[in-house]
Amino acid sequence: MHSHFLFQAFVYLAAAAIAVPVAKRLGLGSVLGYLLAGAVIGPNVLGLVGGRTEGSVMHFAEFGVVMLLFLIGLELKPSLLWRLRVPILGMGSAQVLLTTGAVLAIGLLAGLPARPSLALGLILAMSSTAIVLQSLQERNWLKLRGGQASFSVLLFQDLAVIPIIALLPLLATTKTSAVTGHSGLLEGLSAWGKTGVVLLAVGAVVAGGQLLARPVFRFIAGARLPEVFTAFALMLVIGIALLMQTVGLSPALGAFLAGVVLAESEYRHELEGDIEPFKGLLLGLFFLSVGSAIDFPFIHDHLGLVVGGALGVVVLKFLVLVTVSIVFRRQWSDTLLFGFALAQVGEFAFVLLGLSERLGVLPPDWTRAAMAVTALSMTATPPLLLLLHKLPRVRAGGDADRAMDSIEPEVPGRVILAGFGRMGNIIGRFLQANGVPTTVLDVDAELVDGVRKVGLKAWYGDASRLDMLRAAGADQAEVLILTLSDTTKIRAIGELARKHFPHLKILARSRRRVDAYELINAGFEHVYRETLGTSLDMGVDALQLVGFRAYHARRAAFAFRKHNEASMRELASHWGGQNYFNVLRAKIEEAESILRGGGAVLKDQVDAAWDNEPLREEAAKGTLRR
Repeated sequence: MHSHFLFQAFVYLAAAAIAVPVAKRLGLGSVLGYLLAGAVIGPNVLGLVGGRTEGSVMHFAEFGVVMLLFLIGLELKPSLLWRLRVPILGMGSAQVLLTTGAVLAIGLLAGLPARPSLALGLILAMSSTAIVLQSLQERNWLKLRGGQASFSVLLFQDLAVIPIIALLPLLATTKTSAVTGHSGLLEGLSAWGKTGVVLLAVGAVVAGGQLLARPVFRFIAGARLPEVFTAFALMLVIGIALLMQTVGLSPALGAFLAGVVLAESEYRHELEGDIEPFKGLLLGLFFLSVGSAIDFPFIHDHLGLVVGGALGVVVLKFLVLVTVSIVFRRQWSDTLLFGFALAQVGEFAFVLLGLSERLGVLPPDWTRAAMAVTALSMTATPPLLLLLHKLPRVRAGGDADRAMDSIEPEVPGRVILAGFGRMGNIIGRFLQANGVPTTVLDVDAELVDGVRKVGLKAWYGDASRLDMLRAAGADQAEVLILTLSDTTKIRAIGELARKHFPHLKILARSRRRVDAYELINAGFEHVYRETLGTSLDMGVDALQLVGFRAYHARRAAFAFRKHNEASMRELASHWGGQNYFNVLRAKIEEAESILRGGGAVLKDQVDAAWDNEPLREEAAKGTLRR
């Protein structure tokens, strides 16, 4: 049994490792790569996975969707979610009702019974949250207006699943004792009792996020063990999903609600960094499972029915989505993205179809055909988005410069400041005072909590992790400031940032001259000794107190700093060698000679405070700002 489990795990991982990079290189996206890989390793092609264990694998993989919705929730403040109420309620309800009505009308015209046609319409109205959000995130389209509209409709569909599950038993044409999967705590309760339990569970999630989250996170973070924080983050998502499932709600919807509640928490970035790798793996497993579930023998025997059905569903949903978008006065580029993104049938259709068959709502033949149509429609989404990207004038990226900011809870930081101790807090306040958006990261939970109490934005997170830098906005930031006290960690973070975010300008703190040598020799361009500025300030005051004129003292300090910094870089190359102290002695004498020279040397420093070179460049380009 254990060897069988290990073999299946190896097959899934190998399929992903081979197929996804190939699909990405071909421009097809990772989702289609997962689906195709799953189809190849599935029971109907190579037969490496599937069979009796497939159901359990799918249930495990569906947790990737739960984590995805939790991370999406973390990107939304409640106030911004309220601003999305029109597309969520308006566009979402219109899409579900119109699609259901269209399928029902087609079924009645074809002479099919009304109840199964209505059930099929409700099921086919769902779209794939996992495929759509993953595909839009990969192409950076989720922040566009069309991506935002797609997300709003997906959120409404997750909400609509609850009344659909409640409605399906009423559509049954025969008596059945099938279990709907939502017994247990709610079994035997009246309608009002069930509603009360659901509201109590939602209230518990909201209240827990508002009142208990910070002290609990602070306590966990106090252990200073990243693996413990990761374990708690996973426990949090799993616990909320279990709670929502127990009271009959969608686990993904509950996770999304928890994410929204925690969106303003200082631990948000760390939660994102901890959950992201698990989300990616489980979503990949989910797509592989969907691909392996494609029933090729049934498709082969009913090729016209399945292919025609999948094509018809995609076209029908596309037309409905375009109609809804036009009614809500969306631009043409937004309309196309909205239509192409949501034209497939969602993963929840597998659950609803199985439930409908057990309840006697749909005949077994209908269910099997609908499952094949659902799987086939899912595989159509990545090629449709690829086609949309290739369109010259109406491609989704055409309005990328006008990306909606409502998905992002705050202005992206132009500067990332890692370390908010005695040096970092001065830099952070200075940048804030000058209106420069700054994202602050620190691993001291108490410090972060105190900083936020005085009105500064700080987040609990370890900047030495790639996922944390990415969550903090390193892809869009311009400057990374490292003010940690550990030079080894500064070097590690800087090297990580240079490798993955080469556009970032890195400013690094050094506590001692020796630390500065280490950082310079490691290739850091901007290194700052924490005592140099304060020491020179004291020196300037001392000169003035013994009779030097202020202008002379400040010019002397500037000249000393400039020479000292240049000398430090030269001395770094000699550090550890036999000639180091000879060079050091020569540099000290050189500095004394420069400063004692007075007049001519200091006169050259008069205008050094002006940033002359950029001024000349701006004047030459005609872009000089007043």
